[in-house]
Amino acid sequence: MTGERPEILFVCVHNAGRSQMAAAFLAHHGGDHVVVRSAGTAPADEINPAVVAAMAEVGIDLSTAGAHPKRLTDRAVEASDVVITMGCGDECRFYPGKRYLDWELDDPAGHALDAVRPIRDEIEQRVLGLLAELGIGR
Repeated sequence: MTGERPEILFVCVHNAGRSQMAAAFLAHHGGDHVVVRSAGTAPADEINPAVVAAMAEVGIDLSTAGAHPKRLTDRAVEASDVVITMGCGDECRFYPGKRYLDWELDDPAGHALDAVRPIRDEIEQRVLGLLAELGIGR
């Protein structure tokens, strides 16, 4: 890791679903022990409303947390210790020396809340596993 706190970047295509949920869970569970970023290779105009609703159900309010889709930049990748990709394939930038993880997850785009909940729950479990691996407790 480059600093005292690991810097984690979550990347998906639109930065409107999976990466937003993962970033919110990491910030929620990791607190001040991690630096969290998310971005997309082709960011949407807004976060998926079903994702906002699913996260609200578990007490995380994306609508007031300042979350919004952001474009993936070289600077974000360079600043990160771990880059976690979620379905962006070859569009995600690769930098030697960075640790990359690819989380294969269903895309919540176009799905109703009932279909987003299991994706949300799987992301939370993966985030908790990542925190444990990094030695960061709840």
